[in-house]
Amino acid sequence: MRTAPDRRDAAADVVVIGAGACGLVAALRACAAGAEVVVVERDATPSGSTAMSSGFVPAPATRFQRKIGVTDDTPARFAADILAKSNGRCDAELAILAAETIGPALEWLADHAGVDWQVLDDFLYPGHSRHRMHCVDERTGAALHARLLAAAEAMDIAIVTEARATHLYAAPDGRITAVGIERPGGTRETLGCGALVLASSGFGGDPDLMEAHIPELGKALYYGHTGNTGDAVRWGEALGAGFAHMSGYQGHGSLAHPHAILISWALMMKGAIQLNGDGDRFADESGGYSEQAVKVLAQPGGFAWNVYDETVHRFGLTFPDYRQAHAAGAVRTATTVGALAALTGLPQLRLAATLAEVARFCVGAKPDPLGRDFAGLAPLLPPFYAVKVTGALFHTQGGLRIDDRARVLDRKGRPFANLFAGGGAACGVSGPDVSGYLSGNGLLTAIAFGFLAGQEAVRTVQEQMSTR
Repeated sequence: MRTAPDRRDAAADVVVIGAGACGLVAALRACAAGAEVVVVERDATPSGSTAMSSGFVPAPATRFQRKIGVTDDTPARFAADILAKSNGRCDAELAILAAETIGPALEWLADHAGVDWQVLDDFLYPGHSRHRMHCVDERTGAALHARLLAAAEAMDIAIVTEARATHLYAAPDGRITAVGIERPGGTRETLGCGALVLASSGFGGDPDLMEAHIPELGKALYYGHTGNTGDAVRWGEALGAGFAHMSGYQGHGSLAHPHAILISWALMMKGAIQLNGDGDRFADESGGYSEQAVKVLAQPGGFAWNVYDETVHRFGLTFPDYRQAHAAGAVRTATTVGALAALTGLPQLRLAATLAEVARFCVGAKPDPLGRDFAGLAPLLPPFYAVKVTGALFHTQGGLRIDDRARVLDRKGRPFANLFAGGGAACGVSGPDVSGYLSGNGLLTAIAFGFLAGQEAVRTVQEQMSTR
């Protein structure tokens, strides 16, 4: 809305739209810097994409890494990994910004918000050159989100639930002056703001925007939060904001079907393989789970089988999502190749041949024609385990262009005075293609850019006050 609101029912120094990781981190940082903060959340119970994620956050040069002996990781090394995964097509300046910001952000959350981090060191996700995946003890996004909510409550940050932001009010110079909110029953309120942080994630839940920007996956199963309907995109378009890499997204090639439970790609890194309905491997499973979504969907019927053995199964049980899938009956087991063929419907002779071929790859008898390096992995031995999986869209990676202060930029590259964005609302660091997604990029930009947005929003409010 280009006109001033008729009234202001309340006001805050910093208003944040969205109570996922990005919004909560922005709120925590702004509140700690002395700002009055209000978080507006459309759902009755905040969750968002964060609670649906695995909760793993990549960060270099942290004290948590040093605790497990990783002393040679640096922001430059991490940024290089991000750039390499995107084949140099992501925004290099944003990649460097994220890599330099995320470590201090995680340590700040530990010191000021009580979020204790541990680093996974028993495998490397595709594309990462060092052990840098941080998580909370439970290894779930829901647990991470719960800690951020608890920290916000401890700081007395107002989180207004069942409040959908529907309008932004902009002054002639583009400064955001207020947010229009709709409550249950159609009640409308207006919340004034000194600065606004858009943390409403992406547009994976909007069929029209998906068709416009990511038609290749527009009809795929969406395993993201239903609230990711592109509000930030539409506000940005109305304001004249710039966008980048709207075709970028994170897929996942290992969602249990029909259970819709994530099967961690860590199993692949420990030696699991993927077979199509003909009993054949069809891709290098170590390449990355995001691009694997497209490859799985391209198989007959749009599904594949994850196949592995007892050793990998026991490792999988260390992940809550896998335990959930096992309890739901998604994980099947067989004592022989014949029994495995019977329960999966895979042709027994071809299945046996594929397993034998993989065994030769593992012992170095021949190279994998698909390019996977099986060095250090053991041949799969009975009993066997199998999960039927499909490819899915998790969340979009393109969005509003931001600068090094997380300020939203207009189409000419000029920053809006008091509008900030992070997480799925902003352009991420995955580039324009599904294969550019490096494991953890979603929470990386949610937390790093949310941290920056909260910090810089307070600075903006303070600068405004000093000029009055």
